[in-house]
This record gives sequence, C-alpha cells and structure tokens, in this order.
Amino acid sequence: MTFAIYVHDFITLLNTIVVPVIFALAFLVLVWGIVNYFFLHPGDEKKREEGRTFILWGFLGMVMLFSVWGFVNLLLSTLGIAPSA
Repeated sequence: MTFAIYVHDFITLLNTIVVPVIFALAFLVLVWGIVNYFFLHPGDEKKREEGRTFILWGFLGMVMLFSVWGFVNLLLSTLGIAPSA
C-alpha cells in the first residue's frame, strides 16, 4: 500500500464516521437545550438560562462544524485528493 492509499482511507474514515458522529453530538446538544428551555422547565428561569446556553452552543457548534468541514473538503478537492462519495 502506498502513502496515498493510507491518506485516502484516513480521509474516508473521517468523512464517513467521525464527522457525522460529531455532527450528531452537536445536534443532540441543540435538541437538549430546546427541550430544557421549552418543555422540562418552563417556569424555572435558572434552568431556562441553562437551556438557552445549550441552544447557543449547539447552534454555534453546528455552524463551526459545517464551516470547517466545507473548508477541508474544498481544500482536498483543490489538491486533488478528495475522497469519492
């Protein structure tokens, strides 16, 4: 096996397993914040603030993940080593 094959396999592993798991975790943080804010503690302002914080960080995490993932895939396609989908 050549180095290019190892790099391709590593990139494929990241794009098919690692990145989707991280996206799922960020989405769960967002959903947990929404559930805390609207459904579990509608009258408790301290818990609502905690839910608001989870919503904020979940949303920011998703935005950052999409940005970095897009940049990395753009860079890989520019260098000609983009994995096949």
